[in-house]
Amino acid sequence: MDCAAEEQLVRMALADLNGLHRIEFNLEQRDVIIDHNTDTATIASALDSLNLGASHVDDTSEIGPPADTRSERNALLVAFVINAGFFIGELTIGLISRSMGLIADALDMGADASVYALSLAAVGTAATRKKQLARISGYLQIGLATIGLIEVIRRSVADNELPDPTSMIVVSLLALAGNAITLMVLHRVRSGEAHLQASWIFTANDIKVNALVITAAIGVIITDSQIPDLLAGGIIFAVVANGAQRILSLAK
Repeated sequence: MDCAAEEQLVRMALADLNGLHRIEFNLEQRDVIIDHNTDTATIASALDSLNLGASHVDDTSEIGPPADTRSERNALLVAFVINAGFFIGELTIGLISRSMGLIADALDMGADASVYALSLAAVGTAATRKKQLARISGYLQIGLATIGLIEVIRRSVADNELPDPTSMIVVSLLALAGNAITLMVLHRVRSGEAHLQASWIFTANDIKVNALVITAAIGVIITDSQIPDLLAGGIIFAVVANGAQRILSLAK
């Protein structure tokens, strides 16, 4: 999952805590500033459950002006639509082209979409409802990732038909563009400007996934084998399963 999706996980992890007034993120520096009057250890415990390597830095940072809630909600909606759209598109083309790499990348986009959807759905709902939504999303993602890994194993043993490398490259490039647009929209809401350079930094995780699929496609062409595609699919499915475990940690 990308950094913006991780931001939404952090927000959901802190949603049930009392005494939090404002939360401000700097994704480029991977910092979060929290204006609160609750125990710091309680906040640290909530963040530790996400396994993102959170650590307390200082108590002197100043938080910026309040964000436009309506704009943030609209940005989340745009992010959800883009990620959900690419999830459906990549999954469809992945099935047609027989590429496990594209199917896995589609699930990665779907995982991001589910986080944005959870953030939108959690607004104004009770804590129990938030946990139910997170639990459903987490189990669904783990289930799909498991099915994907099983299919990777099956194809490596009993299926030698090659995927279409051209489809893999073209769709991965389009998905990369979609990720960049998503982060530009979210960053514009946070800072008032769309810094393209920062947006590319934010999309580092998704760039790696897209690059992995493109590399796998080149590997299919060079080796005339489906193994590179299967390896890429297996790696991405594992990444998605790990992200789903973070979501499930919020539902405990």
